[in-house]
Amino acid sequence: MLVLVGTTVLSGGRGEPVRLAAPTNVGTASNVGAGPPASGSGSAPVTAQGDAGQGEPAQAVSQPPSTTTTLSPTVIPPAAEPTTAPMAPALNLTPQDAAQVVSATDDGGLLPKYRILSYYGHPHDENMGILGEYGINGAPGREELVTRLKEQAAEYEAADPSRPVMLALEVIATVAQGEPGADGSYLLSTDTETLDTYADFTEQNGMQLILDVQIGRRGVKDEIEQVMPWLERPNVHLALDPEFAMAEGEIPGEHFGQIDGADVTYAQETLANLVAEKGLPPKVLIVHQFLHEMLTNKDTVGVVPGVQLVIDADGWGDADLKIGTYEALITNEPIQFNGIKLFYRQDKPLMSAEDVLALDPVPDLVIYQ
Repeated sequence: MLVLVGTTVLSGGRGEPVRLAAPTNVGTASNVGAGPPASGSGSAPVTAQGDAGQGEPAQAVSQPPSTTTTLSPTVIPPAAEPTTAPMAPALNLTPQDAAQVVSATDDGGLLPKYRILSYYGHPHDENMGILGEYGINGAPGREELVTRLKEQAAEYEAADPSRPVMLALEVIATVAQGEPGADGSYLLSTDTETLDTYADFTEQNGMQLILDVQIGRRGVKDEIEQVMPWLERPNVHLALDPEFAMAEGEIPGEHFGQIDGADVTYAQETLANLVAEKGLPPKVLIVHQFLHEMLTNKDTVGVVPGVQLVIDADGWGDADLKIGTYEALITNEPIQFNGIKLFYRQDKPLMSAEDVLALDPVPDLVIYQ
């Protein structure tokens, strides 16, 4: 069975949403997970791929897809009776200071001592996830965002007091576009001022900043160079989003992208060299994945000293669907560290901290969008 997921495409966060049609030839028995395109918009009024902030809940269909619906193929595990766990009371969490951040483990790495809890989105588009819902309000919004993130972290602290939570924000640094743009990359780069603001804000609050790059036709090498000035900071890390890594002839929103294991290895080695040259603590490298085909030759990816690799089980849906995706992409294909992304609006019901921590292996990274 396949799931159709409606994905909103916005014009720079302005005006009425329109929809991009997905290809009708995607979806095989090996496809796992349902995930809307993840992106946001910069400060310019451009067409940006919306991250399903306003998408409809997934629904099973038997007829061919319409031309106004974006496909997210998946294999659906048996359904479970929906349950909603109550939110645990907020704990008195305080951000870790810089010394704690650097000395999280003997080599300075955050994992596995901490569980990283992150909010995701684009600061200039409230439809791109919870980070954008608050980020558009400037400094007061960022403070309110951290307050809510601490409240969410309290649920994990209560469910597993043995592992402290490290707070993070994942900001989309390059945004997939439906048009090629002047450079033909199908990307819009988030402005320097915004990235500086979030780098400074997270550092001042003892948090981590994750820069998400959507690759387009620019390629992993050029994308890393795009954000290298910020990666030189001790608290800034990198996320690769293969969904929008487009080959010649492919367009974001119309095709599912992919990267190869060699791309991940290149990113690991580049970050490891940066860590060695600058005397930085190990970098976290996240790879978002909700289809097997999004990461080819995955079995060639290994562990590189100085870099902590996290494969993140992306995509939204009910709990059984997300658990099935996690098992297929994480449990059955372990590499180093593991993550899962949850969607406040699309996951029905939203998995509780207890649900997440019952996954095997237990996630080291939890992202909320």
